[in-house]
Parts: sequence; C-alpha cells; structure tokens
Amino acid sequence: LFVLRRPLAGGGWVATFEDVTERRRVEERMTHLAHHDTLTNLPNRSMFREKLDQALGEAKAKPLAILSLDLDRFKAVNDTFGHPAGDWLLKCVAKRLQHAVRGSKDVVARFGGDEFAIIQSGIKSAADAEKLAKRIVEIVGRPYRDKGREMHVGVSLGIALYPGDGHDADTLLTNADMALYRGKSEGRNVYRFFEPGMDALMRERRALEADLEAALSKREFELDFQPILNIGSGEIVGAEALMRWRSPSRGLVSPENFIAAAEETGLIVQLGDWALRKACSVAAHWPPEMRMAVNVSAAQIKSGGFARSVISALAFSGLPASRLELEITETVMMDESNAVLRTLSQLRGLGVRIALDDFGTGYSSLGYLRRFPVDKIKIDRSFIRDLDRRDTAAIVRTVIGLGAELGITVTAEGVETEAQLDMLRKTGCGEAQGYLIGVPTKAADLSRLLHSQALLRQSG
Repeated sequence: LFVLRRPLAGGGWVATFEDVTERRRVEERMTHLAHHDTLTNLPNRSMFREKLDQALGEAKAKPLAILSLDLDRFKAVNDTFGHPAGDWLLKCVAKRLQHAVRGSKDVVARFGGDEFAIIQSGIKSAADAEKLAKRIVEIVGRPYRDKGREMHVGVSLGIALYPGDGHDADTLLTNADMALYRGKSEGRNVYRFFEPGMDALMRERRALEADLEAALSKREFELDFQPILNIGSGEIVGAEALMRWRSPSRGLVSPENFIAAAEETGLIVQLGDWALRKACSVAAHWPPEMRMAVNVSAAQIKSGGFARSVISALAFSGLPASRLELEITETVMMDESNAVLRTLSQLRGLGVRIALDDFGTGYSSLGYLRRFPVDKIKIDRSFIRDLDRRDTAAIVRTVIGLGAELGITVTAEGVETEAQLDMLRKTGCGEAQGYLIGVPTKAADLSRLLHSQALLRQSG
C-alpha cells in the first residue's frame, strides 16, 4: 500500500491511498519475462550470462563446466508433426535437462530454437562434466510419446571447463560452441570437450561455407558420371551423376569435403536442384533406355517443392520420367513422414524410379522396404570390399535374394575386382558399379561410350 499526504492551504491535510500490488505484480512479471524463455520458463541467454558472470566473479571462483547443447533431428520433428508438437517436445526436453543436473547451483537455460546451455558448478574434474554429458545424451535420447505418437531426438554437447578453457564468459561460451560444432561435424548424439586446435578448424569450416555459397553463382560446380553395368548382359545401362566442385583457390573439392557443409547451411537444396537439371539435360542426349541416377538429400525432399523441381527438370530436358532414378539414403526415410511418402509415391506414379542408397549401413533398412516405394537397392561398398569374408558374402547373397523376391533391382557399389564381379554374377546380382566397371568421367566421354555401345548392338 502506498500513502501520499498533502497539506491543504486552510490547514489540515489530504491522504491519498493507492494499492500498488497489481503494479508490482506486473513489474515482477516483466522482469521475469526479460530473464526467462517464454516457452520453457528456463532462464534465457541474458540471465545465463548474468549467472555465469556472477559465478566467475565470486571470490576464489571454483572450477565449473559450461555445456553447449543442440538437439539432433529436431527439425525433422517440426517438419513431420508440426510446430505445436515441436514446442511440446522442447518443454519435455527442458524438464529432462532440469532432472539431469544434480547441483542446486547448476543452471539450465534455453538460448532459442533447439539450443540449450548449462552451467555445472562445483566440479572436481573433467570426469564430472563427462558424467553429466553422458547422462544428458541418455535421458534426452529416450522416446517422447504424445497423443499416441512417438518422437525421437538426440542431443550433441560441447564442453568448456573453467579455468582451463578460459577465464571469462565470452571465451568459455565460444569454446563450448566450438566443441559442439566439432562434435556435430563428426556425427550426432555425441559430446566433445574443447581442444585448443578447434578454433582453427572452426575458421576453416566458416571459410569453406563462405566459398561454397559464392561457388554456385560463379558456376564452379560440375558433374562427373560413373557407369552402371547390367551384369547379365555385360552392357552399360546408365550412370550415376556425381557432384564435383572445381574451386579456383581450393582446386578440385570432392563431395566428401563439401556436401556436409552444404547440408548444414541449407545450400544443398539449390545445389541438388542444379544437379538434377544438369543431369537430366545430359541424359536426354544419351541413347534411349539409358538411365540417369541422381543423389537426393533429405533437405531437398523436405523443402516442399521437390516434386515440382523433378517434373520441371524432366519437362525442360525432355527426358522421359522412366529414365530418371533418384537415389535416397535412409535419413530421408527415418522420419517416416507422410509428406516424404507422398512425394516419393507421386514421383513413382509418374514413372520415376526410386533407389535406396548405401543399403545395409542403417539399422532398419528392411522396415523401409516394406513402407516406402523402392525400385532398387544399392548394396554399400563396404560389403563388396569384404566379399571374401564368409559372413559378409552371406549378407550380400541374402540381400540379392531379397531383391529377387520383392522384384527390386539390386546394384552392388564399389566393385573393383573381377573376383567380386564373378561372385555377384553367380549370386544373381542385377547391376554393378565401381572402378572395375568405369571411373567417374566427363559427360562427353561417357556419351561417346554409350553411343559406340549402341552402334555395336545394332551392327551385331
């Protein structure tokens, strides 16, 4: 209660009473909002900084760990189930993180999107931070069930330790972010401690991303084509388009070195569309029946306009749909999204063939064959490389038999020796690809090979 006394000219006074309870409540609410995330009610970035500065500023500041967190495959949940489900999931993750930390002084904050951060106080050694990181990976990785739906996300963490990895908040946060970035580049669902060399790697990656962004408009990308052999007839039946980046400063950059960066930045959608158009226009000049295989990323299919891009590339080039083969990996199918299934079914309905690439390297490929429309499976090169091992040979024979049962073409990737090709022929494998069949080559060279093969067939 606020009381104001005001004297009157003729003597006496007036007292004004004002109830400021509501005003105080509003002010407190505003202060809370300024320091907390509205969705999860966790401290936000500014509150986290305040708490970190406070911990570092206390006399005889004790060792602590800063953990920078990022959810893996959260975007897939948003795309598949919608934003309300994504928001619900973030609230669940926030609760799980709060349960994961032990100390009452530990701070869990949300920085926005699917980014979180933790201050772990009073640690005795790096082992304490590692223990927490392992606990978080395990707890966050458990399934989330809502209205009969099951959602899965993982989490990657970067860890910086005070005082070893920095003495101020900015340095510690930057170093934790670098460790997180390194972890994500090596795989998902991992934790990494900061190491001094990481800043150089980070600068290198940023420079690569900047060059990559400029490269598309400068027309620095090109396609090579690797022939695919029909093992039964001994003839080349098409080729796979492989992207190459010829950079003026970096020289020839292989896909292993830039595709991951293109996926991180989202540039893979434009790059993939370019590759699709270019590959279709090249294949349109090949002899009839020759097929073109083009790799497609999960980001392209989920971008919304993918089916239109394919139809447009076919129409523009004049290539019949039946001669285009889209190679997708398990990551496209992992979300089991209706949108992905609808897109693939729509394209297959037009006559486009769908191939499942790197078959055998994932954990549930057989389930995908049941649920998704697939015309071809490509056995990963790692299996072909070890064909001389009994267990590997047994797996390859089983996959080839499975393909025959389901009416799916089977292509063996990475065939490099006559012995491998001979074994595949005896087992009834349909197609082969690899250095024994032909190295990736320029469009003009492959075109000459295909036309001379067609002439030989006619004259024979």
